[in-house]
Amino acid sequence: MEKYKNSDQKFSVRRRFSSFRYAWEGIVSFFREEHNARIHLVSSIIAIGLSYFLKISLREWFAILLSICFVFVCELFNTALENVCDMISKEEHQAIKKAKDQAAAAVLIASVFALIIGVVVFLPKILDFVGGG
Repeated sequence: MEKYKNSDQKFSVRRRFSSFRYAWEGIVSFFREEHNARIHLVSSIIAIGLSYFLKISLREWFAILLSICFVFVCELFNTALENVCDMISKEEHQAIKKAKDQAAAAVLIASVFALIIGVVVFLPKILDFVGGG
């Protein structure tokens, strides 16, 4: 666990680059191991494809991309918290259950927010497209 050791060492460019490698390893394991990550990824690809197809505005792109990132950040924190809780105890503890449920609630809130953004941005454009407008 040397790579996670907090120390008073001087700044090192090599260690800074290593921190990016560790972050990348976290992203890779996230998509490999977490089913919800892959569901969010497919949803994100669909949203980005719709954004391109429907020629949304720059502000709408910002809203879509921000909501996608928000969901992924919440899911990553949820996954990290679940991993730590599972390491602490495999047995059911009320405090661990509560922490896991609350982290999952954060993902749910972020996902509902992203869905609302998607409806606000895409629905009028889809209705115009279907209606021939």
